[in-house]
Amino acid sequence: MGWLRRLLGGDGGVELDPGRQQELLRDVRHSYGAHARIRFPEQVDAISRLLSDDDGLVVAAGIVCEAAEEAHADLQYQAQEVFRRTGRRLLVHRRNYRPLWKEAGPSLRWPLGALPSGLHPYAQVTAAATVVGGRAKRLDRVTDPQPFVVRLFEVLDLTTAGWEFGRVRVDTDGTTLVERLTHTAAQVLAAMDDPPRLPPAVRELMRRNHSVDVYDPAGPRVVGRINLGARLRETLLA
Repeated sequence: MGWLRRLLGGDGGVELDPGRQQELLRDVRHSYGAHARIRFPEQVDAISRLLSDDDGLVVAAGIVCEAAEEAHADLQYQAQEVFRRTGRRLLVHRRNYRPLWKEAGPSLRWPLGALPSGLHPYAQVTAAATVVGGRAKRLDRVTDPQPFVVRLFEVLDLTTAGWEFGRVRVDTDGTTLVERLTHTAAQVLAAMDDPPRLPPAVRELMRRNHSVDVYDPAGPRVVGRINLGARLRETLLA
């Protein structure tokens, strides 16, 4: 509970403005995303500059958590719809989504691609992960890092499962999201007094050692390759 003592002022406490946080969140939610007329990398840079102080750090952590919550709710709804149509029961376990996607990937819609709040994984969520990763040592001064890192790993799990089982194309925007999530997870875990174990989905992926093509978001051209297992090992076990 060191984060709570610091937040309340027991260890060089900070002054936060909930009203300003709401304004920042409204701006980030409505000004950026799939409807914006600029490319996702430029959106990420702009949002990261907007969320550069302590209130922005709170908003960034909240965006990652909100994306995870909405994606989980959507998958629960999809599982209920599959049962209603077919009588087939699908188990939705937040700590490891991979068994669900392995079993029912063709029947599922990737939930991060259409979050009801309007958050986009390659714009607001990538930017939020970037912000927290850059200020990870300060995170416990403004919020509890434990639930944040759990939700971050959920987003990472859903992103990589979408690549493997959900017909989500691996492009540079997606790989940027995964790299920012992975870097941020490593930074936050390193700053925690009692970090949690890596979740099962991440440990499974870390045992892999093969590469896949990475595409240009604007067309069919292959622009690189990514070895996800190696990347996770290099970052999370460093």
